[in-house]
Amino acid sequence: MDHDSAVHRIGDATITRISELALDAVAIGDLYPGCDTAAAQEACRFGPGSVDPRTGLLRQSIHTWLVRTPDRVVLIDTATGNGKERPAVPILHRLDEPYLDRLKAAGVGPEDVDLVLHTHLHVDHVGWNTRAVDGRWVPTFPNARYVFSAREHAYGAALAAADGTDGAIREEAGLGRMSRTPLAGVYEDSVLPVVEAGLARTIVVDGTEAVDGFAFLPSPGHSIDHACIRFTSRGEHALFWGDVLHHPLQVARPDLNSVYCEFPDAARASRRRAMVHAAETGALVFTTHFPESSAGRIRFDGSRFTWHFA
Repeated sequence: MDHDSAVHRIGDATITRISELALDAVAIGDLYPGCDTAAAQEACRFGPGSVDPRTGLLRQSIHTWLVRTPDRVVLIDTATGNGKERPAVPILHRLDEPYLDRLKAAGVGPEDVDLVLHTHLHVDHVGWNTRAVDGRWVPTFPNARYVFSAREHAYGAALAAADGTDGAIREEAGLGRMSRTPLAGVYEDSVLPVVEAGLARTIVVDGTEAVDGFAFLPSPGHSIDHACIRFTSRGEHALFWGDVLHHPLQVARPDLNSVYCEFPDAARASRRRAMVHAAETGALVFTTHFPESSAGRIRFDGSRFTWHFA
């Protein structure tokens, strides 16, 4: 099945996955450092679409979600982008992927996009914000408003400036122990150009609607001000999870943080809240890194959460 051709409906809107990369050989210990034997055995219980049964390697995806409402064309996150210098993450370094062709195959050109909504500002969520033109990074979606957390933006700008103000932003966020910072260079080539072009709108992530139908729900920890984005249409709900979870294994083992989670304790707390919210609302959940259809629902039987692909 071509999962990118699958169209999900939420009220008056359609939602389609636009793929960038398939990651079919992810070592569980690389994604979840210190992962115990029990978790590895748990992973093997997932179907071959999520775990290679021969090798035990995890399958993942990097993609974005295209949301079309009666009056808007919206992208949720923008993957990694082409030609970006990412030597610290070789699999993302200087990509040359037909992402825009896939977007056009779904009936949308860059000029058609009205909104780009970001769950957070990590490397594989902001890359297609910009593309290279005559040696400069320029906005890929010139008619769009790019919406993201003011705190995430301030933190990225502070780290890029290396002026020492990032510490005060962390203290204000109050997320406890920090295990890493965002990848260097991402802010400069994938966020700053849309700010300088006057296309950015920074918001407070507080659960309220930032755009009609779209609310940014606080879920910090993976990043300093990560948001799950809830979309509502005609009483139906979609949740765009961003990176609160990276693989279905974490539904069974929510204690596991990925290597990319910046504030470990806060990440675990946000993961549990996100799953509770999804189970209680019955929302259709759209993930950024789950394989297969990348969409599904969470159920809770009183003792454990389970994931069911749509």
